[in-house]
Amino acid sequence: MSGALNYKEILTRHGFSFSKGLGQNFLTNPAIPARIAEGCGADADTFVLEVGPGAGILTRELGLRAARVTALEIDERLLPVLSETLADLPNCEVVLEDVLKADIPALVAAKAKGRRAVAAANLPYYITSPALARLIDSGCFDAVTVMVQKEVAHRLAAKPGSADYGAFSVYVQYHGVPRILFDVPAGCFTPRPKVDSAVLRIDLDAPRVHTRSETRFFEVVKAGFAMRRKTLRNCITSAFGSRLPSEDILSAFAEAEIDPARRAETLSLEDFARLSDALDMRLRKE
Repeated sequence: MSGALNYKEILTRHGFSFSKGLGQNFLTNPAIPARIAEGCGADADTFVLEVGPGAGILTRELGLRAARVTALEIDERLLPVLSETLADLPNCEVVLEDVLKADIPALVAAKAKGRRAVAAANLPYYITSPALARLIDSGCFDAVTVMVQKEVAHRLAAKPGSADYGAFSVYVQYHGVPRILFDVPAGCFTPRPKVDSAVLRIDLDAPRVHTRSETRFFEVVKAGFAMRRKTLRNCITSAFGSRLPSEDILSAFAEAEIDPARRAETLSLEDFARLSDALDMRLRKE
């Protein structure tokens, strides 16, 4: 397929109308998809799982670089559009499936055929957190590169002590190293969203801190951020007080060398790991 595609014209010709319910804001600036495809690490030895291909503007750029691309789309109205825009790229396929319901490990195993796997997505704002968690929890990818609201990207990459740092920041940083690649102005989309976006790449690895129990670690993280304005002592007591006496909770803080008057947003991953391990040891004795 020679020449630059006119995605707006193709969508109009197919009678496509954007769905607010599906959070559809399609990239139309041709420079952005190429930067995302480069940034996600797609190359001739890579399988890419794309979420939400839209009209295929990013899918094409991925297909020009990767060995194979599988795009998950839930709007069947886009299938004829994608058949046209991806017609000359036999290494690209579209699967009508919801990322929140798909068996991602089985899909990647079947499609990647042993190749290195990465994920790339222009995520609808309303499913950003659950979709990102599904991609990370699948354990399939070396990296996940997503376009999200700019403020969300900054939240996920936030450091301890920042007002943006929260439970989901800890979750993402427990599993990998997030970095913001570049910002994407609202004018690069059709329809134009109300906020700017940013492209975030998360390089995934084994958990970045060792814990006695991953479940307990995230239980402590969730408890710590449940009442952001309260001290950690209050938050942990609220969550664990029915299972542990107050003296055991305070001794856990002492063992972890964490002042119970601190707030969750000041704790690093290592701090949360020490506190969760100390609490876990006492809970298992009960």
